[in-house]
Amino acid sequence: MKDSRIVKYADLLNQSAKSRDAIAPLTKADASLSVDDAYAIQLYNVERMVRQGEVISGKKIGLTSQGIQQQLGVNEPDYGHLFKSMDYSSGTVPANAFLQPKIEAEIAFVLKEDLAGDNITPEDVKKATDYVVGAFEIVDSRIENWNIKLVDTISDNASSGCYVLGTKELTIDQVSLPDVTMQLYKNGVLVEEGNGSAVLGDPCISVAWLANRLYHYGVTLKKGEVILSGAFSAAPMAAKGDIFEADFSSFGKVAAAFV
Repeated sequence: MKDSRIVKYADLLNQSAKSRDAIAPLTKADASLSVDDAYAIQLYNVERMVRQGEVISGKKIGLTSQGIQQQLGVNEPDYGHLFKSMDYSSGTVPANAFLQPKIEAEIAFVLKEDLAGDNITPEDVKKATDYVVGAFEIVDSRIENWNIKLVDTISDNASSGCYVLGTKELTIDQVSLPDVTMQLYKNGVLVEEGNGSAVLGDPCISVAWLANRLYHYGVTLKKGEVILSGAFSAAPMAAKGDIFEADFSSFGKVAAAFV
């Protein structure tokens, strides 16, 4: 794939994010785009944002549930980059900053040391984790009507939007992550529920996958980074005026209000 094509599609996504106008799927314009092409498009925009003053704060893992993988015809997750400007841990989320947001409840890892290599295990993840917290990831798509295939979402920074971290921090040995349960309420009504085993069986497995996958692209998980490990359940749509609350066993409640 020529660099000019990477730049072309990266520019389309970048402009969409700025204008809040969704675009047609990249895979509709060019069915030959590969997964490696898609990560090249993502990284081009990440590097652009860093040049413009953005600071990388971590990574997010998507497509961790079997249902979503089957829907997109893939057999592994994907990943995107997080920036400090995406951190809305105050719980107040500006609805007009996004095109078509959805919200996911998950576990966030904060690292106390780097994770690098191509043979990282869940035990390595546990050793490298400073603490874990309940979290929301607000996903968003620059692709019209969420009409995405794998290449579309990877190119679009894995459909990243922003994130909200909870306040109850636990060390990895204080909680069994596969056994954590979650109830998600939208405007006071229970809309989703799930548990940590929905994330590849264990969120630690998800983070290990990420470290190993990133090594392929010469990227390392860094000390201090936030890693969003994957959704416990399906993601409901969010709009201005909506209030969400995730009630996690062990971690308590995480709230987000779209204003």
